Order: sequence, then C-alpha cells, then structure tokens
Amino acid sequence: MQTTAVPGTAVRPAPKPRFWQRLSFEETFWGWIFIIPALLGFLFFHLGPVVASLALSFTSYDIISAPRWIGLANYQKLVTDDLWIRSIEVTLRYVALFVPSALIASYAIAMLMARNIRGINIYRTMWYLPSVVPVVASAVIWRWALHPEFGPVNYPLKVMGLPSPRWLTDPNWIIPSLVFISLWGLGNTVLIFLAAIKGVSPSLYEAAEVDGAGPWAKFRNITLPMTSSIIFFQLIINVIGSFQVFGVAYVLFVTQPSASSAGPNNAALFYVLYMFRNAFGYFRNGYASAMAWVLFVVIMLLTWLLFYSQRKWVYYETEGK
Repeated sequence: MQTTAVPGTAVRPAPKPRFWQRLSFEETFWGWIFIIPALLGFLFFHLGPVVASLALSFTSYDIISAPRWIGLANYQKLVTDDLWIRSIEVTLRYVALFVPSALIASYAIAMLMARNIRGINIYRTMWYLPSVVPVVASAVIWRWALHPEFGPVNYPLKVMGLPSPRWLTDPNWIIPSLVFISLWGLGNTVLIFLAAIKGVSPSLYEAAEVDGAGPWAKFRNITLPMTSSIIFFQLIINVIGSFQVFGVAYVLFVTQPSASSAGPNNAALFYVLYMFRNAFGYFRNGYASAMAWVLFVVIMLLTWLLFYSQRKWVYYETEGK
C-alpha cells in the first residue's frame, strides 16, 4: 500500500479507493447490461401493477370502460359489505388454526426426521413428496378422499361405527378440512426446520449432558433457542401465506368466478377468493384493488408487529459475538 509523507507529520497510508472507483467502465457497463432485464421485469410486472392498483382503488373500473375517479368510495363501501366482512371472518379463522398447527406439526416432524435411524432418507423423501404436488391436483385428490359417503377417510370410520364428519359440506368442518389439506404439503417447512435442527452444534448437547441435562432440558434450552430464528422466519412466511389462500378453496368450492357462494354459508369465502370474484366475476376492478390494498396494509402491520416482538424471543448466534 502506498503512503504519503508530509514533513513534520506522521506517515499515513494513502486512502483506499472506493469500490466504484476501482470498477472499470467496462465492468460497470456490462453489469448494467446484465441487470437490465431483471430491472425491466420488476418495473413492468411488479412495481408497475402495484402502483396502478393503488390508483385504480380510487376509481370505478370494469376493464371495458375507462376508470372513473370516485375517491374513497370503494374503501367506504367495504365496511358495509357483508360478504367482505364474512371473508375476513373466514380468513382469520383459517389463520388462527393453520399457523400454530403448521409450525408445531412441521417442527415435530423435523425432530423425528433428524434422528439417525436406518432408512431415515426414505422417510424424509416420503414426507417431502406431497409438497411437490400441484395445488389443483392436491385439491382434487382431497375432494375425493374427504367424500362423506365413499371417501377413504370416512369409510373406515363408518365401518368402525365412529362419527364420520361431512368434511367439505358441513360449514363447521370446512375450515378444519382446509387446514388439514394444507398440513399435507408441509414438506418445505419440514425441510427448513430439519436443516436448522441438524445445524445445532453437537458440542452444546455434549456440554449439557455433562451437566446432567435430560432430553426435555436439552430441547428447551438448546434446540428451541438455537432454531428460534428459523421458527420466526417460518412464522412470517406462514402468516403471509395463510392470508392469501386461494387455489384449494377455488378448486373445491367454486366452479366459476361468478359463482354465488363459496361452500355452504360461504364457509370457504376467503379474502383473496372474494377479491378474485370481484375482479373477474363482477368486473369491479376498482373495488378489488381497494380490497388488495387493505390486505397489503394488514399484512404489513402484522409483519411489523412480529418483527417488533422478535427481540423478546428470537436468538441469533451473532448477538453473543
């Protein structure tokens, strides 16, 4: 490294060139050339539609005619829309059931899959396979499996003389049924939890055993804290995803966008499903855009609250360094 010296002063190293000063023009030019497709895709297919939907939420727009400015009328109409309120109830009930069930079930399965037993790779593959099944195919399979009369789930219950719920026709069972269907495809979540559990240093468990810690103490004081950042990540992902349920509910309960109901008593009228119906069934795209922005704000607030709460229960290894 070059140094500069001034009479009567200490010798100091020459300032290091900044990053962009070290880049040649050719490197900068080709760097921009390679990222232009990604930037254009983001602007035209992501950011552009987002900004357009915000503008459309203040208009009356049916795709055919030009948007007509109506101010906050779409947002004011939401609070008097019984179906909008019903969609919120259905979605919140699903979120309340699915998120804790998914986290607990996937973490428990990952703990089992982390055991070093013979043939464990086969079991891991079996648990992961359902997650690669497309949503439509999964919904069709479960519509047959949960058939109240001849489905393979209810038939054994009838043979044994046990109650056989009408899974997809009883309003009280529709949300639990959809939660059960969603839990079938937890392969990705289990895989991430498995990687986190296997990544915990064995030396921590060895030190705990020296101190006389049992299995529960090691799980509570080592495994959970060391994987809490991954639990937090999965919590965020599951909360965001559970507010956007659409595919399974659409295949199971809606045959066309303009269908008048989503299951008995609209028990499967999820928020995004109702938004889709307004946009492509009733062609109330301005109203659907307002619904989309309300959902965006709610998800952002919940995500902020979860990030705010992480300081009290999430541990990062870098914090102690």
